[in-house]
Amino acid sequence: MEPLHMVRDNAGRYIVNGPLTEEVILGTAAEILKARYMRAESISRPEDTKQYLVHRLAPLEHEVFAVIFLDSQHRIIVFEEMFRGTLSRASIYPREVVKRALALNASACVFAHNHPSGTPEPSLADIGLTNQLKSALDLIDVRVLDHIVVGGTETTSFAERGLI
Repeated sequence: MEPLHMVRDNAGRYIVNGPLTEEVILGTAAEILKARYMRAESISRPEDTKQYLVHRLAPLEHEVFAVIFLDSQHRIIVFEEMFRGTLSRASIYPREVVKRALALNASACVFAHNHPSGTPEPSLADIGLTNQLKSALDLIDVRVLDHIVVGGTETTSFAERGLI
């Protein structure tokens, strides 16, 4: 079988040479979103952030806690999957998040994690952890903008619910 090659023409259309499967389409869509998101001047549209996180975290069968670290203009420094867990939980260490924020000289961040169960409703433990992380990062002047929980294709924003 000939390898798949995708080329973007001057009009922004993609030309495909090879089998076009659902996996290829979703993988390509994720790469396009990643490139668009990483080129953004700053995080200004919550819907774009949620869409990006759904594509990154929804397919996972285990829980992942990730952080988008931002500079003082809310431009993306890096998206990092910091902690990986089991089907229903991940151990998160505030010290490690603080160390990474300092190493990157981040001014702000957005937390994200997935619920492999498909339900984006935050638990009491999620809320408590977010408050603990926020308190730790406040000590080093890193602002927490949001914590987004991804469950399937749905998301819940702590900021929109007034939890941050």
